[in-house]
Amino acid sequence: MKFVIQRVTEASVTVGDEIAGKIEKGYLVLIGVGQNDTRAEADKLIRKMLGLRIFPDANGKTNLSLKDVNGALLLVSQFTLYANCVKGNRPSFAEAGDPQTAKELYEYIISECRKTVPVVEKGVFGAKMEVRLCNDGPFTILLES
Repeated sequence: MKFVIQRVTEASVTVGDEIAGKIEKGYLVLIGVGQNDTRAEADKLIRKMLGLRIFPDANGKTNLSLKDVNGALLLVSQFTLYANCVKGNRPSFAEAGDPQTAKELYEYIISECRKTVPVVEKGVFGAKMEVRLCNDGPFTILLES
């Protein structure tokens, strides 16, 4: 499992002409599910993500968590995080989880985050999405199980 976490001042995801999810200050998280990923791995990455202290405190030091700044989450599924470009020029996605399992884990991650984060928005699993963001820093972190 992979989480690409971007600290943002705002972010949104659009499907067609409809905004599926939109947040202000918080994290835009791109989520990739691999073939053998489990809920236990998801739980570990969720705990780590929510515990990250990457927002600046009064002294400008990255010392505050998402909760400390009343931040929101925008969670977007992205199987292309499992692209393998070792051979040739066309990526292979063979390491990505099957769509049914990936969707179940993605929905699980959303439901678990909603237990502790007041604002959790999401993309549409499997849809063609346009993601817009203002990366604050820029600040991007990759978490992997």
